[in-house]
Amino acid sequence: MYFNSYDIALILFWTSLGILFYTYIGYGIIIYIFNLFMPKTKRNFQSSNEWPHITFLVAAYNESDFILEKIYNTIDLDYPREKLQFFVVSDGSDDDTPDKVKKFNNVRLFHQAERKGKIHAVNRVMHFVDTPYVVFSDANTMLNKSALKQMIGHYRDEKVGGVSGEKRIVDKAKDNASGSGEGLYWKYESFLKRMDSDLHSMVGSAGELFSIRTSLYEPPKEDMVIEDFYISMRIAARGFKFVYEPNAMATETASASVIDEWKRKVRISAGGIQAIIRLSTLLNMFKYGMLSFQYISHRVLRWTLAPLSLLILFVANVYIVAFGPALYSLFMMGQLFFYLMAALGYFLRDQNISIKGFFVPFYFAMMNFAVYAGVFRYINKKQAVTWEKTKRAIA
Repeated sequence: MYFNSYDIALILFWTSLGILFYTYIGYGIIIYIFNLFMPKTKRNFQSSNEWPHITFLVAAYNESDFILEKIYNTIDLDYPREKLQFFVVSDGSDDDTPDKVKKFNNVRLFHQAERKGKIHAVNRVMHFVDTPYVVFSDANTMLNKSALKQMIGHYRDEKVGGVSGEKRIVDKAKDNASGSGEGLYWKYESFLKRMDSDLHSMVGSAGELFSIRTSLYEPPKEDMVIEDFYISMRIAARGFKFVYEPNAMATETASASVIDEWKRKVRISAGGIQAIIRLSTLLNMFKYGMLSFQYISHRVLRWTLAPLSLLILFVANVYIVAFGPALYSLFMMGQLFFYLMAALGYFLRDQNISIKGFFVPFYFAMMNFAVYAGVFRYINKKQAVTWEKTKRAIA
């Protein structure tokens, strides 16, 4: 069969459009439908006299602006005091974060002057964890009072290897591009995580708040960029379920600016490529079945084919318009309008606008363009494990 250039352009156009639709909309529809036919299981939470000993571990590098609020927030959580040990590791901090932590007798500080990155610090401190469960949380995220009990209660099921909380972005009446885009993105992500968890297992937890059985911890290599994702996927790969608990909420402000959010997205993208390579066995659907399906659909496509499809879709559409029917001219106008809105969002990125959806085209475009930057960064080995910390807005 002979294909001319027009036929090839048509194939590329519809294939790219299909990949984009499936990645960002279709997969969500599919798992929602799957869950409609799944048997509903009652969550078993432990009674008050059964709570196990846990370790609450916070890695805090130069977190002077947030660390006191984090400590007070943690101390105030609804969990038996005698069964909660609180660790803060602050390797490399050259502000007064360690000094502030030292003032609390019920918080154990781990500090060394040399900075080797978050995962090195966590690996170092995990040797001191002697409780059956460990909870990880970021220094700039605040938890709701019942968060720990909501998470730890799931471990009555021996098949559960980890539990992730829900990340929430402070929702303001008016927001700039970073706040609006990140907030809407995480609302959709929360929906997908809940659907994934109910269907089979979450595919990657966020470092803001997650817990694991201590015995299942596998120390990631110390150049690992998104270690929280890797840790949770390794546990899922061993046959354990990673549960999503929406009633355990970790709230933080959005990135302080679009530049800060861009840096964060590029780092995550570089880490995503690294994770795909190191978790390559999870691509084998014959071995991992549903977990592979979820992993490829929810994560791998976003870091590989979806961003590439955006470029191919645009180029193929430009070529087809010169020869094809009016339908493709409408597609072309739609794409041009979308990118025009993205450009407008860029120029108004620092303005506080009450219509949250206004910044969606810009945030979507930025998120996908960041993948290209992340891939180049990974290939050129320029993503250091000791990255510049993303600045967060002050609530």
